[in-house]
Amino acid sequence: MFFSGIEQAPADPILGLTEAFRKDPRPNKVNLGVGVFMDDKGTTPALECVKRAERLLWEAEKTKGYLPISGSAEYGEAVAELVFGADFHGLASNGVAIAQAPGGTGALRIGAEFLKHFRRDATVWMPAPTWDNHKGVFGAAGCPVKEYPYYDPSTRGVDIGAMCAALEKIPAGDVVLLHVCCHNPTGADPDAAGWARVADVAARAGWLPFFDFAYQGFGDGLEADRAGLLAVLHKAPEAIVATSFSKNMGLYGERVGSLALVAENGKSAGAAMSQVKRIIRTLYSNPPRHGAALVRTVLEDADLRERWLQELDAMRARIAGNRQKLVSGLARRIEDLDFSFIVRQKGMFSFSGLADAQVDFLREQKAIYMVKGGRINVAGLMAESLDYVCDSIAESLKI
Repeated sequence: MFFSGIEQAPADPILGLTEAFRKDPRPNKVNLGVGVFMDDKGTTPALECVKRAERLLWEAEKTKGYLPISGSAEYGEAVAELVFGADFHGLASNGVAIAQAPGGTGALRIGAEFLKHFRRDATVWMPAPTWDNHKGVFGAAGCPVKEYPYYDPSTRGVDIGAMCAALEKIPAGDVVLLHVCCHNPTGADPDAAGWARVADVAARAGWLPFFDFAYQGFGDGLEADRAGLLAVLHKAPEAIVATSFSKNMGLYGERVGSLALVAENGKSAGAAMSQVKRIIRTLYSNPPRHGAALVRTVLEDADLRERWLQELDAMRARIAGNRQKLVSGLARRIEDLDFSFIVRQKGMFSFSGLADAQVDFLREQKAIYMVKGGRINVAGLMAESLDYVCDSIAESLKI
């Protein structure tokens, strides 16, 4: 029999952890592993701006017909201005083409398929470490994958010297994956000087930058978070950019993102996008319309956009506040270790420095769930569980 010979696949390291958390009967359990924003009640809220946009769509929407293969053109224009800024989009001589994608992961996979078709022998270089699914997505498309140095455990930050030295040696024609902000899993981002060095290397070396921009607005704000992206694009002639609205609009379940191609001119961008559309046609034909319609409504309506910016500020402030509370709580319990690096990191994630044995202890003995390697989602901390988490981490350090 065909199906009886198929072995059970291992659980996804993150989604499987969430499933284990749900099944855990212990009342004091804490989920610091799942990569979603949570409020202090432990829920992932639907933003008010999105709910208001849905009411507007309910009144105005006339059809549920198919979108074009690359999605709504108006959605693409709104996303381009958000991601690149109005000035860059104009300076690029319209050399930016955008396709709507089913989430950031969908955008990455479309980009990977595009590379496999048109840079068949190119290796995709990823930072060490990177989001675990990056390797799976590009590997499934048939792209060879290698790593370049990124994170320095001794400083809890980016080793920009080792990073740039490695990037200098990457062959022209290969592809370099870069996290624009809020690096997953470490939370460590290059500073402005670091991005300037990366941009200089990109201009000289001739590899193609592939940006994963999943957390715009969760670091320092919408404009500040794209600074590294623009620094490279002002010197490198071409790039691919994958974006997502899962985090900054809370549209996790709507699966809405985009894939942008940045070329030297509109003709090149258009030709490349025509090939992307062929790939999309064979993968899923055309994208879902509801999430993109919500994004477009929020971005184009002045009142809703202002409401969104306020809600985004509140989410970012909660994450920053949780970082400070965690550091303060650990400092009161563990005097001989400095956890201040957690405050310096950006976005939802932090490399806590906990070893896998300590991660196992916290899960098995304390019902505190986090990803192997000690990555924690600081947005998963609640006021009611903060002391328990700090006490438990202090205890884990004694094993």
